[in-house]
Amino acid sequence: MSNPAKTAQPVATSPAQTAGQVNKAILSLSLAGLFIGTGEFASMSLLPGLADSTSVSIPTAGRYISAYALGVVVGAPLIAILTAGWPRKQLLIMLIGLFAIGYTASAIAWNQPSLLVARFVAGLPHGAYYGVACLVAAALAGADRKAQAAGYVMAGLAAANVIGVPAATWLGQTFGWRSAFAVLGASGIAMMLLFWRCLPSVMKRSGSHRSSELRGLRSPHIWLTLATASVGFGGMFAVYSYITPTLTEVGGFTESQVPSILMLWGLGMVAGNLIGGWLADRQLVRTLFAIMVWNVIVLGLFSVFAGTPTAALAVLFLIGCGFALVPALQVYLMTIAGKAQTLAAALNHSAFNISNAIGASLGGLAISSGYGWASTGWIGSVLALIGIGLMGMTVWVRHITRDSE
Repeated sequence: MSNPAKTAQPVATSPAQTAGQVNKAILSLSLAGLFIGTGEFASMSLLPGLADSTSVSIPTAGRYISAYALGVVVGAPLIAILTAGWPRKQLLIMLIGLFAIGYTASAIAWNQPSLLVARFVAGLPHGAYYGVACLVAAALAGADRKAQAAGYVMAGLAAANVIGVPAATWLGQTFGWRSAFAVLGASGIAMMLLFWRCLPSVMKRSGSHRSSELRGLRSPHIWLTLATASVGFGGMFAVYSYITPTLTEVGGFTESQVPSILMLWGLGMVAGNLIGGWLADRQLVRTLFAIMVWNVIVLGLFSVFAGTPTAALAVLFLIGCGFALVPALQVYLMTIAGKAQTLAAALNHSAFNISNAIGASLGGLAISSGYGWASTGWIGSVLALIGIGLMGMTVWVRHITRDSE
């Protein structure tokens, strides 16, 4: 099977950078990803405080999380289209600036409507940031290290569960949720300055503009790849969305132990990004299928071992490793998107947010239907299996399209 990473056209960059400059740039992109991921996941742990301050119930306060997710889904394609042709360094600075505005507004929101608007604004740059950051990192790292570079960027999102979320949760519980959002807003301003200093100029692909980005999306295998992300990754969210009651009701853990367990999950996500990126740079398509097969197995094992504490911890770490699918799919999109690079990369993160909704909804349906908390693993396994089928269709369509050219 051919590796499409070998046939991708290079992205234009600035004059050659030293290894130290490249590493510094990728590290800054990963660090910003950590802050963005922290804001996304910490909102869940701060939900009781958000509900109390805005005088709504906790279920109603869940709309703040939905508003952020809506911002991600809307913002990713909209920003990619409106900023087509922008230099990518300036685009990244603008995106992290929008992040700073969203979190500063969240920190000073005075009621439910103002906080809903602020959370929506905070979500707008999410998908576009990760998409563009992966493109820039891949361009700087070179053709033979594209997946590893994207993995380093996404490792920031994974590390948010290990470092950022516990820190933001402690800050919110100690000084109030506004302090956590205020620190994230200030971090966004600091990252703007860091980007200005550390990121080299990375130009758009030659001939790339708004109309070419939109025309590039006529390709059916781009949409099949996005469908793979939307469905095939939903299994992780099916488990994650209900992990606290599953661990306490089935695994016998206490609520105070859950944050530490989620850090273990986060470590698995970091490991998956780094190892998966290394493998994807060598055999991209085979690595994609291998990761999805891995997810089918380990998600099913969660349902089997959820009631066995030691085994459940090991399986949760292995499920976290399945996060390697994110950078691998990101790089695959880079290789097939043609002149729709920015839009396709951003839409990939909209697709992963759709997978969040699909996984959480189906997992909740299984639980409410009486199949038990641990049934989310089986739901996840089925979703990963469907993802394999969609990825197979993607590769097949790409194959027959090439043959007809």
